[in-house]
Amino acid sequence: MTKKTADVTWPQANARRLGRQGLAAPGSPGLTSPAAVAAAMLGAHAQVLSAGELSVALRLAPGATRADVRHALWTDRTLVKTYGPRGTVHLLPTADLPMWTGALSAVPAGKNPWPDGVRMTPEQTDEVVAAVRDALAGEPLTVDELTEAIVARTGPWAGERVMEAFQDKWPRWRQITHTAAHRGALAFGPNRGRNVTYTSPKVTPMDGREALPELVHRYLRAYGPATPADFARWLGAPPAWVGRLFTDLAAGDRIAEVTFEGAPAWVAQGDAAFPDREPARGVRLLPYFDAYAIACRPRDRLFPGAAHGRALAGGQAGNYPVVLVDGVVAGVWHQRRSGRRVAVTVEPVGEALERAAARDELAREAERVGAALEGRAELTVGTVTVGPHA
Repeated sequence: MTKKTADVTWPQANARRLGRQGLAAPGSPGLTSPAAVAAAMLGAHAQVLSAGELSVALRLAPGATRADVRHALWTDRTLVKTYGPRGTVHLLPTADLPMWTGALSAVPAGKNPWPDGVRMTPEQTDEVVAAVRDALAGEPLTVDELTEAIVARTGPWAGERVMEAFQDKWPRWRQITHTAAHRGALAFGPNRGRNVTYTSPKVTPMDGREALPELVHRYLRAYGPATPADFARWLGAPPAWVGRLFTDLAAGDRIAEVTFEGAPAWVAQGDAAFPDREPARGVRLLPYFDAYAIACRPRDRLFPGAAHGRALAGGQAGNYPVVLVDGVVAGVWHQRRSGRRVAVTVEPVGEALERAAARDELAREAERVGAALEGRAELTVGTVTVGPHA
């Protein structure tokens, strides 16, 4: 049962977020495909592609595997791998790409971090994006092939190796890779051996004036109640600009103010219904940079007590895979694969995993992780010795 309320508690928000993301009941109605799951999550972080695949697979019905996600990405093309919020690599629904590119390309650029002699001017950025769009009109290209094509269309300056990157130097144009993706000119193609390829997403971005309200609406449905500061952090956008955006949306009755844990926050207009009970008890294993761990706030309620120090890396969520019990972080975990064997080590934080029922459910969840990875899990409860993002 649900009730409409203007005073939302953490358990209510927690329960609604878990339900809408398929974490309360994987394979819930409406979440029966990888694209539908990625839409509900507002994208699956895929800088580490295997983690993104697992994030999506674990929200599908039991029996789903990473192969289902790969099929959606590379065969059905209902998912696309591209640069999403915060300029990081995500899996996004192909059908939603016009909205995403329209919104992301409308976000004001922050301060250019590159030094004089390296950074590109706005005019050079426009020129390179146009060259990328033209070069990728045909077959997917590797980075080296795309570099040659860009230089041929712009000039040698675009290919000068001036960017410090991983004990190497990258060509100048690569500083705007995510910008090209946000403008709909570039997405990732299937790897060619060990080489990354880029391809055209064949998308026309929506007008930003339409796309931004739609993105805010979807974000608030997935993670609301939320503040403008929450949205700015999640999107990687200037806080003052987001504040004005929320003010305009409120004036147009697109969003509604509620009280969340005693402070003002926002939900999408007409979406103020929340469960009237706490979330069902359940154990979930979330991989690196899972959307739920990154986007849900307030963070001190998601990472309570000792979990704040153990499961966050310098306050940043996602660097450790986390164990959820009843929708809050109660441990960290790590998996190591050898053939079909998937060794899952879980380190509890606090007392939530001490219950016998929780340990039984943890064992079942580990089995589900192993199956999603197309292997067989072996669970150990002990200390996770690897560092963040290992």
